[in-house]
Amino acid sequence: MKIFRARDFKADRPWGALDVADMGGITTRLHWTDRPYQWHVNDGEEVFAVLDGRVDMHWREGGVEHVATLEAGDIFYATVGTEHVAHPIGEARILVVERAGSI
Repeated sequence: MKIFRARDFKADRPWGALDVADMGGITTRLHWTDRPYQWHVNDGEEVFAVLDGRVDMHWREGGVEHVATLEAGDIFYATVGTEHVAHPIGEARILVVERAGSI
């Protein structure tokens, strides 16, 4: 048993992570960042939950870019093939659940 205090976590680099669990090849990781990630497509589904801070989530559907601001408590679900990128607004702590080895 372990307790993770998300608000106390700060990585040594943007998108640095703390491994929470690996459940049969599905990982749960706590990320800290103050910088955007990169446009990418995961090789599986992804659950992206903002625990602290705010994040502008950009995604593309049919070549059209969309943006939604996620607040603490909001969750973004990326289906297989969803091109997306997260842009934090200041510092943010994010819980990501995805297939092990995804980018």
